[in-house]
Amino acid sequence: MKHAGKRCARTALNVALMACLALAGLTGCQSAADLSAVNAEAARPVQRYDITQALAANGRTVVAGTQSGAVLVSADQGRSWQRQMLAGASLVGLAACPDGSFVGVDFFHKVWRADAAGTQWSAVPLDKPRTPLAVSCDAQGRWWVAGTAATLAVSADRGATWQVSELAEDAQLTGVQMVDARFGIATGEFGLIAVTTDGGATWSRRGKMPDEFYPYASLFVSPAEGWVSGLAGQILHTTDGGLSWTRQPNASQMPLYRLFLHEGIPYGVGAGGTVARLDGGQWQPVAYPDPLPVFLGAAASIPEQHALVIGGPGGLLRVIGTQALAAR
Repeated sequence: MKHAGKRCARTALNVALMACLALAGLTGCQSAADLSAVNAEAARPVQRYDITQALAANGRTVVAGTQSGAVLVSADQGRSWQRQMLAGASLVGLAACPDGSFVGVDFFHKVWRADAAGTQWSAVPLDKPRTPLAVSCDAQGRWWVAGTAATLAVSADRGATWQVSELAEDAQLTGVQMVDARFGIATGEFGLIAVTTDGGATWSRRGKMPDEFYPYASLFVSPAEGWVSGLAGQILHTTDGGLSWTRQPNASQMPLYRLFLHEGIPYGVGAGGTVARLDGGQWQPVAYPDPLPVFLGAAASIPEQHALVIGGPGGLLRVIGTQALAAR
């Protein structure tokens, strides 16, 4: 019995040693694995898997919204970032309001709000449009949301109540902008254009963009003049509030996914790491250091620094100075 007990003990010891040796390459038998590099990477505010889908700035704070629900906030013009998580969110649009607060739309039919420091995020449910695709904040601080089923919604009380306008079209609205106190315009799938001339109380269809144009983004600088960008790098220009459109040359030949104003000049960002600006009636690519050949899904103007913040996949968030570039 004594010998049997010793054999069992040796067998158990041998099994333990063999298991330890088998795992030595992964964990080691006598010391824990060094996870310092892994932990350091996990502690970074910007992660490699982040896909920036939206950016907005209010002059003091820059906010980036990502596909995974992370919000990245910079209080120093994009030099450093702080990470916050919004549970179950995927921000597809962001805007800064006149009081400095931020509003964002979530692909999962919610609207998010934050203070001027990009903190204290809270969400309100959104019934219509069921899938929001674009958001803006007008001069009165009202939230405008556009999305599926050609539906527009506006809230003057931070999401407590909504006024909904449905255009009775099976189309996505991809842009909405109140250009002034009375005139607003929405652009969408199949060349759809809708305008309001009474401050958003009513909306009506106005003409159509040619060839059932699908607008990725739109930008209006007055009730008369605006641009829309679309497939294959196409850019349309109107000078009569959307009644008629002409094509503008795009030397980058890349689709632009966001259009915005920077220091009074229309800019766009898009495929292939493209940054472009309007120059003499043509859209010209902007050269910048070390571009990456990836799509840029968002950008924001930082005029205080004569710079742009651009964002895309792979944790891409970069600040590009534009003062020297504009002087070339």
